[in-house]
Amino acid sequence: MTFSILSVCTGNICRSPVAELLLAHALSPVADVRVESAGTGALVGSGVPEQAQRLAASRSINASMHRARQIDNSLIRGADLIVAMAREHRRLIVESLPAAMRRTFTLRELARIAEAVEPRLPQAVAESGATSAEDGMRAGVALAAALRGTVEPPSSPEDFDVVDPYRRSDETYERSFLELAPAADRVASYLEAAARYATSR
Repeated sequence: MTFSILSVCTGNICRSPVAELLLAHALSPVADVRVESAGTGALVGSGVPEQAQRLAASRSINASMHRARQIDNSLIRGADLIVAMAREHRRLIVESLPAAMRRTFTLRELARIAEAVEPRLPQAVAESGATSAEDGMRAGVALAAALRGTVEPPSSPEDFDVVDPYRRSDETYERSFLELAPAADRVASYLEAAARYATSR
């Protein structure tokens, strides 16, 4: 069954669509994965600003077709993993649907957790009984949620967030991308490893 990821920011035009496309590109060879994005205050129907499109293109990602949409509870319910671009988005998601707490992280938070807990991933996947790539990734999400509180937090809580570049300088767009892209890469690598452990058993 398809593994679904939802990427969330405010307007759904800068951060979350770029994260969506990076994750989709990285995970496309791995499993049956659907990656979507939405905004908590979406500029519905708007496209990705030129600065963000240019940065995405540096990773061979075409963001020109994206159109913003508003998040709703059906999108939250349907996601196996929700990656918010900032703590405010994570909070709004969990307030809207408390049951989503164990599937909801900020992108940089999950990247940090993944770095710490990946050595435990083979055992967690085995104990889950997962034999498909998609179920392996679900086991990876469950492990990250279970051990979230054991991972040392960053020195500043803001390090869990990706800076919002909307209507700001080119330098801010670059800073935002440099915060977002490595975290997306790390999360994709963690999920790929979980999928590999499940299918190699």
